[in-house]
Formats: sequence, structure tokens, C-alpha cells
Amino acid sequence: MTEQNKKSHGRLAISATLQPRELMQDRPQLQGSWTAKIVTLFPEAFPGVLGASLTGKALKDGVWRLDTIDLRRFGEGKHRNVDDTPSGGGAGMVLRADVVSRALDDARRGTPMNRGKWPVVFMSPRGKPLTQEMAQRYSEAEGMTILCGRFEGVDERVLEEYEIEEVSLGDFVLTGGEIPAQALIDATVRLLPGVLGNEASTEEESHSNGLLEHPQYTRPAEWRDRKIPDVLTSGHHGKIAEWRREQSEKVTQARRPDLWEKHLDNEAD
Repeated sequence: MTEQNKKSHGRLAISATLQPRELMQDRPQLQGSWTAKIVTLFPEAFPGVLGASLTGKALKDGVWRLDTIDLRRFGEGKHRNVDDTPSGGGAGMVLRADVVSRALDDARRGTPMNRGKWPVVFMSPRGKPLTQEMAQRYSEAEGMTILCGRFEGVDERVLEEYEIEEVSLGDFVLTGGEIPAQALIDATVRLLPGVLGNEASTEEESHSNGLLEHPQYTRPAEWRDRKIPDVLTSGHHGKIAEWRREQSEKVTQARRPDLWEKHLDNEAD
């Protein structure tokens, strides 16, 4: 055997930043704290960006909890296989129903069976697009379980058996569900009481009222011959609110006509 043939073809090791494991061990857990359970082939990828900024502080303080479940532990045989070829042929591999179910059974220990209290989500490009309304619904639950896909997806039978909700970040495909899972958790955790500090900020941002957010400005008052709109420095709160509403409507019409049409329909009801 040549030296070239001896080369390992095992999966690459992932080295996540932000010292993620420290944030997930020996941390206080407040009574009733919201919990995210992540079923993944790459538990070392968490918390990733969730360990930084306000979500990281909230995680450290026990406002919410993150539990990773290594799917590989539930694999078949000596090599802990988690996937197999698609029935009917085709490219790629599919996560096995029996393997995924064992991981999900482990994840649901101690959690409510009611999907309203504890959603189970599969990050999938064929799922419903994630919205602010969905993030709000997840934040009002006790927690959630997120299955991170790999390869060509997961056996459909396990999605049906566990009443799993499929969620997408958009009309594109990634190599796995870990990045979408972190985005979903970030969108949800920031809505938990006490995470942002200023609860009013979530009421004025994009999508909170069906419109995109108005433009924002701060110091200096003039920058490269561009001035802050006079109304924002007028001190007239009524006119400021009116201006911001008008700007939100203009931005939404120009950039997201689909949202604008939905907004008009809601206004007509």
C-alpha cells in the first residue's frame, strides 16, 4: 500500500470558536429556563455564535439552556453508521429512521409531549420559511428540540412519527442544519424576557408589525455631507413616529412586495 493510499478519509474534525463547551457546562439553570436540545452529528459546533454577545451572556447566566445530543452515539454497528442509500436509488445518503428515533427518544426525556409546549423541528430547505411570528411562538414554549440534517435528509417516516415541524431559512441549500439551527435559536432566545434588556426594541424592529424596519441614524449629525433627517432631531415624538411609519412602508414596498401585499390584506380585515 502506498503512502497516498494510507491517507485517512474520516470526517474532518471541527474546532469551534468561543470556547463553546465552557458555556455548556456547570452553568446555573434558572427554574423554568427555556431549553434548546440539538440532535446533531457535530455537537462541537455549538454554541458557536450563540456563545457571544447577549445570547452568550444569557446562556452563562442560566436564562436559557443548550443541550447537544450526538447523533453518532445512536448509530448502527461498530462504525456507528447513521445513514444509508436512498430507497429507489439516487445520489447521496439518508439519515436512518431507527437511528434518529433513538436520538429523539433520548432528547424528549423530561419534556412535554404537547408540541405547543415543546416543538420538535427539523431544519430543512423544504420547510416553512422561518418568520418572526414563528420565533415568538417558540419563545413562548418551554423549550424545543432541533434535528440538524445532513446528506440528503432524513427518512420521512421519522418526521411523521414524531410530528416534526420542518423549518427553512430560505430557498437555498447548506451542507447541514447546524447553521440554520443556530439562527433559529438566536431569533428565539433574544425574545425571552431579560435577554435584550430593552424589551421595547423588539417591538420596533423589522417584521414585528409585518413591515420592515425604518432607517436608523446616530452621531455624528453630519457625515460626508449627509445629514440626519431633520425630523429625527426635532424632538417632536409624534412627527418622528409618523416619519418612521412612512419609511417602514416605503422600504417594505420597495424591497418586499410580498410582505407589503400581506400587510395590506391584514389592514383590510
